[in-house]
Amino acid sequence: MMNLRKTAVCTAALSLAMLAGCVVGPKYHAPAPPAPAPVYKESPTQFNDNEGWTVAQPSDARLRGKWWEIFNDPELNALEEQLDINNQNIKEFFENFMAARAIVREARAQYFPTLTAAPSVSHSMTSGNLGANSGTVNAGRQSTIYTLPLEASWAPDLWGKVRNTVRQAQYAAQVSGADLENERLTEQASLAEFFFEIRGQDMLQQIFNETVAADQKELELTQSLYQLGIDDQIAVVQAQTTLESAKAGATNVGIARAQYEHAIAVLVGKAASNFSIPVKSMTTAPPPIPIGVPSELLERRPDIAAAERTMAEANATIGIAYAAYYPALTLSGQGGFQSSSLAHWLSWPSRFWSVGASASETIFDAGLRRATVQQYTATYNADVANYRQTVLAAFQQVEDTLAEVRILSKEVEQEQAAVNSAQTFLKLEQARYETGIDPYIDVLIAQTTVLSNQQTLNNLQVQEMTSSVALVEALGGGWDRSQLPSVPQVTQKPPKSETAIQQ
Repeated sequence: MMNLRKTAVCTAALSLAMLAGCVVGPKYHAPAPPAPAPVYKESPTQFNDNEGWTVAQPSDARLRGKWWEIFNDPELNALEEQLDINNQNIKEFFENFMAARAIVREARAQYFPTLTAAPSVSHSMTSGNLGANSGTVNAGRQSTIYTLPLEASWAPDLWGKVRNTVRQAQYAAQVSGADLENERLTEQASLAEFFFEIRGQDMLQQIFNETVAADQKELELTQSLYQLGIDDQIAVVQAQTTLESAKAGATNVGIARAQYEHAIAVLVGKAASNFSIPVKSMTTAPPPIPIGVPSELLERRPDIAAAERTMAEANATIGIAYAAYYPALTLSGQGGFQSSSLAHWLSWPSRFWSVGASASETIFDAGLRRATVQQYTATYNADVANYRQTVLAAFQQVEDTLAEVRILSKEVEQEQAAVNSAQTFLKLEQARYETGIDPYIDVLIAQTTVLSNQQTLNNLQVQEMTSSVALVEALGGGWDRSQLPSVPQVTQKPPKSETAIQQ
């Protein structure tokens, strides 16, 4: 009889183990993304007459790590280092990632039984009037009961519901990790763009300062000529007007510079009132940027990685919904000690126990489970479309910024030639005016042309630098999919320093 009982127990345990290997629901296979072209259409390497900005060689090189260092600006490097430590948006995304990791461990807890203990002591007394009417022997008797129960319950993962729940949480944590890197890249690119905008404003300030100095000399010259009777008062008024207009323009530059400086202060986690960036004109051009080939973009963009992991998460959710079609089994047990005497509370004769099992299966739900599966399937299909759209948008962003930087580099060269011609024109007109050949209005026109062309050139140079930063961002910065947190990494318990309450 004992052998038969052991055989039955072993058979039941083996059956449970076999059932525990079942995982219902579809297996995940990443859908194919839109096929990329062999090379970027707007790459400078595709244009025989390209001059100016070029890509880095070899053509398959990649951006690595601290991508901003390719701009060779120590001040920018220092600011980017501060951003990675003090930016509050990055910290928010990091804590969201830590919360997602905690959810993984919450889901894994369902693999194991739940054990509870509820010790209790109760003191009671029966009614004394029970004996007068019913002859109860224990009427008016006081008693104390000491109980130490231990209760355990466990729902075996027969159909993979828990496993799919864990996988869903793990994939969601990976999505959160990719979102963190995408936010980090966004903040880094914003800082670099604001930094070059400030450099452009400093250059513009220098242009206006030089213009004001030149206009001041022109005013003094016209005043001298007027006093000598060579020129008229109109020339003096025109020179005065030109000077004051240039002064107003020089003053106005401070508005944009202050706003960009304040924006950088927020990015690096400092109060705008306590932050400043030294004045320094921008004198550099964008460096060669390694763009690689389009097929590599799928591995270099954190937003594409997040979209792909979102599909995996949605697929696991479908498996959870399918598990609802199958019965659920719960094993429970209770044991402990109970006694009316404290001295005998934990003695062996005071023990008690019970074990049991229960199964449940939904017989009728009016199509609820079917609709749930259909809902999650539709969500998965929507995530597939979002993934492919994210890939297409990534290709578009790279092509847009490549075209912008390439064309701007050509335009900067052309505008520089225009500035040089305008400056030569101004010198000729000044000489003709000083010798009395042309009126001052011609000098004024030449001055306005020079200032306008210098402003345009400065704007183009700033736009060229910020577009190169946008290109780096479109390429994914120095990130690579290999840096995406792995399943073991999002599952393991983080150190206490990363889970403590921040002060």
